[in-house]
Amino acid sequence: MTGMLDLVHRHGDHIAVSVAGSGVELLRYVYRPEAAWEAPKPYIHPLRTLSDRVVTDYRPNDHRWHKGLQLTASHLSGQNLWGGNTYVRGEGYQPLPERVGSMAHRDFDEVSLREDCVAVSERLTWHPHSGEPWADELRGIEVHDVDPGSGSWVLTWSSAVTNRRDEPLRFGSPTTEGRDGAGYTGLFWRGPRAFRDGRILTPDGEGPEVMGRQAPWLAFSGEHDGADGHATLVFAHAPENDHTGADGAHPAHWFVRNDPFAAVAPSFAFHDELVLEPGATLTRRYRVVVADGAWDRARITARLAQLPW
Repeated sequence: MTGMLDLVHRHGDHIAVSVAGSGVELLRYVYRPEAAWEAPKPYIHPLRTLSDRVVTDYRPNDHRWHKGLQLTASHLSGQNLWGGNTYVRGEGYQPLPERVGSMAHRDFDEVSLREDCVAVSERLTWHPHSGEPWADELRGIEVHDVDPGSGSWVLTWSSAVTNRRDEPLRFGSPTTEGRDGAGYTGLFWRGPRAFRDGRILTPDGEGPEVMGRQAPWLAFSGEHDGADGHATLVFAHAPENDHTGADGAHPAHWFVRNDPFAAVAPSFAFHDELVLEPGATLTRRYRVVVADGAWDRARITARLAQLPW
């Protein structure tokens, strides 16, 4: 133990990061494989605020494959690395276990504790249901900028996914398959049941109408069950995620719901498929500010300004 944070690694199972001396576990990164129908993949749950309030859900009865915060691929060249039923154009959601794949942990390059940061570097392999390697991923998880004064701390998630096939990988979503307003894929957060009807903010929008729009950040605030008060999660894109060319438009669109449940995903294939050529690498980096309280735009903007990329 040193500085602000503490780290425990249960080899083969999970990594836990806590605030030193407080007993508050900020997150648990679980990498053991789970049920095949749920598209086994590592995930973060529970995720907590500095005041020890849980801000993720795990295997809710409406979607058993929703597990805290995790990287997903709902439609990938005909396969489902998300879990559960697969959306099929013209047929709706279908139970197709032969399409459900996995993201398998291979090894850690780094699991380190510094004075004010925990850094994890992980290698994974993405597989279709048949098991062959379709992609390699280098994933980074960092916990940093623990700030009791503001009641917040910061998680940075980076992923570099390299296509190992001899043909393109096509990233899609239920929306690219014909279902309106269901462009979820990529990094996905499922909030607690109590966060239903929570407040959604972007720099220039509010509420569910921001679904499918572009913005550099999106915030979701909810009120806890069992304890007084609120929490806010702010999801932000790294500048290098913007690589669409001369028009400068951000490639991601926000998937967000506060009814019938709380969920956020900076989708990289909301309206259109993203095509990754053989040997090419898709790189994304995101930041999540986990905060106590119901934050407004001014407070969100001020905190993000303190966190240069």
